[in-house]
Amino acid sequence: MAAWLAQYRYGLPIEMSGLSPSQWHAHEMVFGFAFAVIAGFLLTAAWNWTDRETASGGALASLFAAWALARALMLDGTGLLWFAATTDMAFMLGLAFAVARPIVRVGQKRQAPVLLILALLTVANLLFYLGAAGWIPHGVHYGVHGGLYLVLGMVLFMGSRVIPFFTERGVGYAVELKRRRWNDVATSALFPPFLLSEVLLPHHLLGALLAAALLILNSIRVSGWYTLGIWQKPLLWGLFAAFMMINLGFLLRALMAVTAIPDYLPIHAYAVGGIGMVTVSMMARVVLGHTGRNVHQSPPVVTLLLVGMTLSVTIRVFLPLVDIAHYTLWVTASGIAWIATFALFALVFAPLLIRPRADAPKPAHRPGAE
Repeated sequence: MAAWLAQYRYGLPIEMSGLSPSQWHAHEMVFGFAFAVIAGFLLTAAWNWTDRETASGGALASLFAAWALARALMLDGTGLLWFAATTDMAFMLGLAFAVARPIVRVGQKRQAPVLLILALLTVANLLFYLGAAGWIPHGVHYGVHGGLYLVLGMVLFMGSRVIPFFTERGVGYAVELKRRRWNDVATSALFPPFLLSEVLLPHHLLGALLAAALLILNSIRVSGWYTLGIWQKPLLWGLFAAFMMINLGFLLRALMAVTAIPDYLPIHAYAVGGIGMVTVSMMARVVLGHTGRNVHQSPPVVTLLLVGMTLSVTIRVFLPLVDIAHYTLWVTASGIAWIATFALFALVFAPLLIRPRADAPKPAHRPGAE
């Protein structure tokens, strides 16, 4: 994000042969940032789902090294495109193998949609690189937009599983939330055509109509999960806020059929508000839970992080609606809020990941050790 702002606001010279700066930025946010979050989530979740190891030790270090090298190479724009493509695809294929192996071994058919989205994300990234190299016309567009909506689909799919579960066990009182099977089926049926419409027929009326239908479905879904107690739990209301931002994206996309709303506003409602907010909420919860801390009593900094993300999406999506003349300022301010939020996250939570678990047994006291 810092490299993007330096390029966008201050003209940092980066080679962009075959790409526009915004396409470069979009690729790194989708396949650099968001996909890294998905990788961490799936490596942990698949291990929990199957009770089989996904990747650890040297295998995990190799995956991280491939991801990090691809990101470093992409900081040079397209100057080292093929090296970046090779390491990026190695990371994605290695991740797919690490996640799929335990799921296939235990025969968990329920996780098939996860593996399908993972495979399609790998294809989308390949399309991006082939398009940037000039081998596939419109490949960059297909890759970036396909990747964004696949990540969004992953958020909607996994959110329907975990948000009601977390809420029922996290509000501190007995509550039975409404899970509507027909809603999940309808959303799963409508989202793929919406994705294809946005990728293959951008700005088409069909996309607006599908967005309106998804807005209604997702609103009904979230209303069934709602209970007043979430407002006492930042790790819960953060997840609800993320889904509300996705709904905002659907609303803005639907309104594009009858207004002059530019397409980058719904895209950033999905990306900054939906994906960004759910990322902060889930990563904070995972760090607390997997370091032996109480996920139901989150530290005050979590609220501050969610406020930072709310500020970032408000500046990026709402302010351009009322004052487009200062658009460059809004992009810059939103990016700074994003950077500050994730810098604070790293500062607070990284130390927890390198220390012993909070519930680890204390060393036995030996008499005379003083």
